[in-house]
Amino acid sequence: MNKISEIIITGFCRMCGIILLASVFSILGYVVYKGIGVINISLIFGKTYVLDAILLKKQVFDGLFPAIAGTMMLVAISVLLAVPIGIAGGIYLAEYAKGVSRKIFGLFSDIMAGIPSIVIGLFGFSMTIFLNRYFSTRMYPCLFISSMCLALLVLPYIIRTTQAALESLPDNIRLTAIALGATKLQNIRYVMIPKSLPGIFSGIILAVGRCAEDTAVIMLTGVVASAGVPKSLFSHYEALPFYIYYISSQYTTPSEMLRGYGASVILLVICLFFFMLSFAIQRGLTYRSLYRA
Repeated sequence: MNKISEIIITGFCRMCGIILLASVFSILGYVVYKGIGVINISLIFGKTYVLDAILLKKQVFDGLFPAIAGTMMLVAISVLLAVPIGIAGGIYLAEYAKGVSRKIFGLFSDIMAGIPSIVIGLFGFSMTIFLNRYFSTRMYPCLFISSMCLALLVLPYIIRTTQAALESLPDNIRLTAIALGATKLQNIRYVMIPKSLPGIFSGIILAVGRCAEDTAVIMLTGVVASAGVPKSLFSHYEALPFYIYYISSQYTTPSEMLRGYGASVILLVICLFFFMLSFAIQRGLTYRSLYRA
């Protein structure tokens, strides 16, 4: 009877894995199939010369270049804001927080992870109004406000993955450096973090994907349909998620809808670029920390 139950459970788990893989590849395959045929220079740069667009001599009005640039800047700034705080928070929860403080900080981290993105966007919009009224009349919804709100959105993921990565280390790794006379901070810096980098970067990769796809936050905090490439952190900007949302809800011809699929493929490529960059940084940091320290 036990053997039959084991076979059934194993088969069910395998079937779930196959369904998951089939779902992912079906979605990606369909998007790529519909969008790959429309990706060309004209889709990205419109009628503007490529060098003029890249060197910011002329604004691109009928292409996706400003949205691509805005998306990459948005993701990069959001991750740069969230990663130091998230890793520090994860280290605190894993190594320093005890008793009640650990439960309180863990609870607030879980609550933040469950807050809908539209609420984070509304908070950013309200904060912009507050800053405009009481600090500077030049403060409006902009790239920096959007990045800060997205950083808040992904912060719990980085905190929890960092905490889990550190807590999963075996005791022999945790205690060896301490036994040789290292301080707790030295043990964390030179032993535990390098050993935990794969787990920590899994949270960063999750944050990259979350920042790249979110639409609700940026709609309320600075994205504009024809803003061009942002000239500063306090400028309006364009982003691919907003373009995809806009074109899918407002398209009038099949060709416009295909442009939305093309933008989706480009967004996937941008996410893949950031994933590969994160993986390369993780490999480099692991090697440097373990063999060059």
